[in-house]
Amino acid sequence: MKKEFNNGLRKIKNIATQIRVEVIEMSHRGEAPHLGSSLSCVELVVGSFFYCMDINNTSIHHQDRDRFIMSKGHAATTLYAALALKNIIPRDFLHSFNQDGSLLPEHPSLNSIPGVEATTGSLGHGLSIGSGIALGLKIKNKSNKVIVLMSDGECNEGSVWEAAMFAPAHNLNNLIAIIDYNKWQATGRSEEVMMLSPLKEKWMAFGWDCVEIDGNDIDQVLLAFDQAKASSKPFIIVANTIKGKGVSFMEDDNNWHYRIPSKQEVEKAKEELKVNYAECIC
Repeated sequence: MKKEFNNGLRKIKNIATQIRVEVIEMSHRGEAPHLGSSLSCVELVVGSFFYCMDINNTSIHHQDRDRFIMSKGHAATTLYAALALKNIIPRDFLHSFNQDGSLLPEHPSLNSIPGVEATTGSLGHGLSIGSGIALGLKIKNKSNKVIVLMSDGECNEGSVWEAAMFAPAHNLNNLIAIIDYNKWQATGRSEEVMMLSPLKEKWMAFGWDCVEIDGNDIDQVLLAFDQAKASSKPFIIVANTIKGKGVSFMEDDNNWHYRIPSKQEVEKAKEELKVNYAECIC
């Protein structure tokens, strides 16, 4: 049993690496920025799609499905790559990212492809949307989960804190929120723009169960999801991450919020990542 678990964990880690390669290539081909923000949340997306949610290319069309909302819509490439590796959309779709006529725009658009549950990019709305969906599922006595992935910068928005009050009031224990706490916003360090800390204590004061983890450590991510599924309250994961995680010359460098990698930089990044395609479970 332990060997099977370790093999599964190794495959999940390899999927995270493969997604990083896809994200970097999409940024280059589609001439789209926000690469650092997409790389910081990879483990959080992989944990959602390949561990926490009961979802596949058939159930994604069912009304009673688990749902994932990428509230930080500028990290759309990570969502698209996960959907492709989960066989929910064709892998070839990734090559058309951000091109004229593509079903994969720079920010997610509702009804474009299966697995995109909301149009996001105008930050601060995903948790409100997710709370509404979670309430609807509870009213219908459904047990499905709703996962919302936010950026730390989104926590500047008042709508986030309205949803933070709403969810406990309606006992939305089917709602899991994640904050990709990579410590950067578009123009500077998150703590310099707005005083976010202490995030864990703030969310607990609003009535949520909360755990703070290393969001780039897949072991900690999976354990946090186990805790979330067992909770009787809305649950939030404060995930400390590194912007640009996985590529040494991109890590914690906010220039990669805007920069697009050259062909040479793509190859250099891929050399660092070294995907073992034989161990992917997609």
